[in-house]
Amino acid sequence: MNSEIIIRMATPADAKELLQIYAPYVENTAITFEYEVPSLDEFTQRVENTLMKYPYLVAVEAGKIIGYAYASLFKARAAYSRSVETSIYIKQDCRGKGIGKILYKALEDTLKRQHVINLNAGIGYIEVEDEHLDHTSVFFHKSMGYKQVAHFTKCGYKFGRWYDLIWMEKMLGEHPEKPEPFIPITEISPPF
Repeated sequence: MNSEIIIRMATPADAKELLQIYAPYVENTAITFEYEVPSLDEFTQRVENTLMKYPYLVAVEAGKIIGYAYASLFKARAAYSRSVETSIYIKQDCRGKGIGKILYKALEDTLKRQHVINLNAGIGYIEVEDEHLDHTSVFFHKSMGYKQVAHFTKCGYKFGRWYDLIWMEKMLGEHPEKPEPFIPITEISPPF
C-alpha cells in the first residue's frame, strides 16, 4: 500500500465501483454461490437495504474503492438482533495487503456501537483447493478471531462441482443477562 487507506460508510452512489469488485468473485470463484452478476440497479438496492440497519464500509485508496465489508441480517426473528452475518470483498489485485483486516476492524468497532455481539460468516469450502476456491477466507477469518462452528457438506453447486459451506463465528464481547437494544446504523454518528 503506497498511500493512506480511508475507511468510510458506503453510499448508493458507490454501487458501480462495488459491483466492479464483486463481479469477478461471481464469475470466477466459489467464494460467492451467486451464479449471475447482479445488475447495477439490483446491487444499488442491496446497498440501500443494508444501510437501513447495518454498516456497509468501503476502503478507499487514492480516491478509488479497493474493498468493502458489511453486516447483514443473520435471522429475521427479534431474538437474533444482536447477531449479524459479515461479508467482505477486496479488489483482486489488492488482496493480501492487510486491507481486509483494516475493514473488518472498522466493521467490528461499528457493530459494537450497535450492541451487536455475535458475528457469523458463511464461507464456501472445498477439502482440496481448486481453481475456483482456496482456503484464504478461512485463514483470514481465523486470523480475525473467528472459530468454525458448523460444516455443511456439498450444499452449493457451482462450476459443475459441489462445494461445502462452513460457518465461522466471533463474539465481540460478553453476553449480558440484560443486553442493550440493537441500534440501527442510521442512529449511529460518525466516525465509522
